[in-house]
Amino acid sequence: MESFHRHGLKGRNTISQYLQNYGISPWRGLINTTTYYEEEKMKNYKIGYTTGVYDMFHIGHLNILKRAKEQCDYLIVGVSTDEVVKSYKNKTPIIPFEERIAIVQELKCVDEAVPQKNMNKMEAWKNLHFDALFHGSDWKGSDMYNKMIDEFAQVGVDVVFLPHTEGVSSTLLSEVLHKINCDI
Repeated sequence: MESFHRHGLKGRNTISQYLQNYGISPWRGLINTTTYYEEEKMKNYKIGYTTGVYDMFHIGHLNILKRAKEQCDYLIVGVSTDEVVKSYKNKTPIIPFEERIAIVQELKCVDEAVPQKNMNKMEAWKNLHFDALFHGSDWKGSDMYNKMIDEFAQVGVDVVFLPHTEGVSSTLLSEVLHKINCDI
């Protein structure tokens, strides 16, 4: 809660209580990933890699990480540093990097959490030697990822797009927090 207090949120309510007050279920989007993939034959990769900011960790983050882990023996998660986030999103995360990476590392579906110090996934591959790069389906078809698919195919790495959890995002949570802060 210390992080929320430094951003102007007061009182004893948890973020879940605030979300419920604004009609947003903190459990919306929770899925049973085993059921989700039941009919789909999955390839089992040795080492998987995915990245994200993981600011205000929510059920969409958990779903994507669980889905990725189901497809690989060892999952490495790159957590964007505050500097990386500032460079490409032009904003500062609400939760500091040290706390975000600690949260991700404690998840049982994550084998290793590493700092993502730049956006170059090929550079990450040279250091981590993963055979699958997982990303949310919301990026599928983008020029950046189409190029990445071609580059990674040349070194035998699959780019796997996983379903995005509808109705929840860090942006939405930020908007709710902003509204709460204005109401206080």
